[in-house]
Amino acid sequence: MGDPRFERTVILIVEQGPDGTLGIAINKPIGEQPLASVFKALGQKDGDATGSVRVFSGGPVQPEVGFVVHSPDYRRPETVAITDRLSMTSSMAILRDIGNRRGPAKVLVAFGYAGWGPDQLEREIEQRAWGIAEADPTLVFDEDRDHVWEDAWKHRTEHL
Repeated sequence: MGDPRFERTVILIVEQGPDGTLGIAINKPIGEQPLASVFKALGQKDGDATGSVRVFSGGPVQPEVGFVVHSPDYRRPETVAITDRLSMTSSMAILRDIGNRRGPAKVLVAFGYAGWGPDQLEREIEQRAWGIAEADPTLVFDEDRDHVWEDAWKHRTEHL
């Protein structure tokens, strides 16, 4: 594809529609961050939040916007069901719930996203710039990020 930002990147497609596609990179960890630091970076007070989360670079678009991809055992009005096994919530409330141990069992916290205009991703797939694999929670929440790309590539399919 010629864009080094996406070399060996695995992107979970979160929303796809007539206006375009939004995806979150799931194999680009930035590092472990205390929740208090995450709240501070977002201009919020941390309240009673404790603990830390592994933070990922979700993509080059709007890196100041946070997304939490998570297991479906947690739901808020703004939660988007990606599949029956994966959900995404983008709100301060989920971060507070994670810090207060009321959040989902499994999480991936990312800042930024990858975006495509209408039909752009489909064209890139036709040009074989991307491979497609099932949205598998094991790939999303696997602790060993070094193997996510290889595992996704091994399980790719040839069609949308």
